[in-house]
Amino acid sequence: MNFTKTTLKNGLRIITVPMKDNATVTVMSLVEAGSNYETKDKNGISHFLEHMCFKGTEKRPSSSIINIELDSLGSQSNAFTGNEYTGYWAKAHYSKTEKLLDIVSDIYLNSKFPEGELEKEKGVIIEEINMYEDLPRAKVGEIFEELLYGDQPAGRPIIGPKENIRKMTREDFVKYHKDHYVAKATTVVVAGKINEKKIIAEIKKLFDKVSSGKKGKIEKVVEIQKKPQVKLFFKETDQTHLIIGFRAFDRYDKRNTALSLLSIVLGGGMSSRLFQKMREELGICYYVRSMKSMYTTHGTFSVCAGVSNTRVKEAIEGIMEEFKNISKELIPETELRKAKDYLVGTMYLGLESSDSLADFYGFQELLHDKKIQTPEDLVLKIEKITAKEIQKLAIEILKNEGLNLAMVGPFKDEKEFIPLLKLK
Repeated sequence: MNFTKTTLKNGLRIITVPMKDNATVTVMSLVEAGSNYETKDKNGISHFLEHMCFKGTEKRPSSSIINIELDSLGSQSNAFTGNEYTGYWAKAHYSKTEKLLDIVSDIYLNSKFPEGELEKEKGVIIEEINMYEDLPRAKVGEIFEELLYGDQPAGRPIIGPKENIRKMTREDFVKYHKDHYVAKATTVVVAGKINEKKIIAEIKKLFDKVSSGKKGKIEKVVEIQKKPQVKLFFKETDQTHLIIGFRAFDRYDKRNTALSLLSIVLGGGMSSRLFQKMREELGICYYVRSMKSMYTTHGTFSVCAGVSNTRVKEAIEGIMEEFKNISKELIPETELRKAKDYLVGTMYLGLESSDSLADFYGFQELLHDKKIQTPEDLVLKIEKITAKEIQKLAIEILKNEGLNLAMVGPFKDEKEFIPLLKLK
């Protein structure tokens, strides 16, 4: 899959991904601005600003005008905020490409953050916070990050606390937008049935006035842990949601491919070790999966599950047993082959649309990967990984001093779970 990278004089980066046999086009504007760039008193502003960017520009004075215009194109559109980025995108038939570019760039560059809309949107975001509070499976991820990183940006929720949301002013948004939405922090991605030269010329014109200020900086993550840790969030639920995880490494580490395969073997797919043990053998849960989270400054590897309140300790013991087993013995070649095929297959299945390809290439560029990898590049890296490399990685990461348990459920005593967290 071919792509072209173009860097403008002001530092703005453009990624174009032509897809001859695809009738759609996705336009995406990405910026290096997320919760890890925020101070404690402004935690939540990246996400709040993302909402406010749809409330009107000089050219499109209200959210209804923006929404009607996007709907009239037969498009899909949305925005998202993470720890290290914010993104705005729209997808439609390739004949609408020029219009998509105009709308996405206008929202990104020229939002006015109207005062009246600001006050109304505070209520919307507070209800969004309430929604996540009522979703234990989502809440436990927040508790896990807080357990590992505490009172630093990496440990704070992307959405922020209610008290911050209530206090934010229009001036806060104007300043944050000016400080972070700058050329050197911006990547524009266009994927689909496109004329690359024409697209690049159009982006140059539309983003001509983007600020050329300095990029914001992420606060360095401090990681201090010498023994297993537990953090509980008490909630009267019928099911306990838990995450057991370890400190890992950042997205630039060469061990990432091996970690992906380790994750697949343990909890990727219905034939994975944890799915077979926890669901098929013990009948203890509906979902269980492993995952890695890689950021520019840190990373984690974890397993999550939702289990009956009466079988929580049994579930923890089952997961811990699989951690021990994968460190003790080499993965059989047949299992490794299956994991590689699963990883490659799901990667390609996830790259069938213009928006998925925009994500795939755009985030590599936005987060400054040393080299943008094509799917074919990644396949070659996957095929080189050996069972010995995976076992070595498991020994390095799956250790007591980096072990963490976060839970949402009807429990209050953290001490009763500490004895279960032993790998040796």
